[in-house]
Amino acid sequence: MNRTPWPVIVLALTLNLFWGGNLTAVKLGLTAVPPLWSAFGRFALGALSLLAWAGLRGIPLRPRPGEWRGLAVLGLILTVQISVMNLGTNLTAASTATILQSTNPLFAALFAHFFIAGDPLTPRRSLGQLIAFAGVVLILFQGDPEGLAGSTLGGNLLVLLSGSMLGGRIVFSKRLLQRIETTKVVFWQMIFALPLFALAGGFWETLDLSRLTWPAVGAIAYQGIVIAGLGFMISATLLRRYRPSVLTSFNFAAPVFGVWMSALLLGEPISLWLLAGLATVAAGLLVITTNE
Repeated sequence: MNRTPWPVIVLALTLNLFWGGNLTAVKLGLTAVPPLWSAFGRFALGALSLLAWAGLRGIPLRPRPGEWRGLAVLGLILTVQISVMNLGTNLTAASTATILQSTNPLFAALFAHFFIAGDPLTPRRSLGQLIAFAGVVLILFQGDPEGLAGSTLGGNLLVLLSGSMLGGRIVFSKRLLQRIETTKVVFWQMIFALPLFALAGGFWETLDLSRLTWPAVGAIAYQGIVIAGLGFMISATLLRRYRPSVLTSFNFAAPVFGVWMSALLLGEPISLWLLAGLATVAAGLLVITTNE
């Protein structure tokens, strides 16, 4: 089995550092904008960023016949996954949410085993999954309910569900990327998601623009331009060339950076339970990584 090139490893690690700050930014944005409208703002900025990228590179974005259905399904998956993530993050600590969301490589490896040819779930990856899930259990059922800055079991379970859906979305994207241009896949999943976020937000949430603050605006801009725009584009480009289980394995860096960012920017305490869960999840993902 060929090893992943070092430049790809460095790029994937750097990308995951940015991803690590994503849920801290989500939590900060939610102080002023409710979850569904926050998602709408994020992907509106992301879509505009990709539209500018495509214009500069001369990349055609209009889907061909036969591509619309897959892109629409991907947009629906994105809508549900991000909605669940934002709702869960609103009910728990950003540090906890970051670790639970970072379990998506485990689900991606599991789904890839069944749906991606040549990407089997090896014994070593299975061991890494077991170790990482032990860390998830530590976080979900930690001994001090008040020890993680307002974390709730319901919020934690929602973020974990979002992580599993993200793993599935990664694998589904890989299948689309085998026949559809990268920018088109990333752009259209956002375009299909935007009216769904707006419809759901208009029905269930109240958007009060007077509550906007510059930190909240900056947090949503980070989610939209850096994560949904640049981050999604780099991730999809790498995903087009490498197996999902290879790239997502480097996600072990994201929770480490995310916990640090949540403590620095949100003042969230770092408990022993959180550190134990973080170390165990990172160790499990590292076991998967060293398989390549």
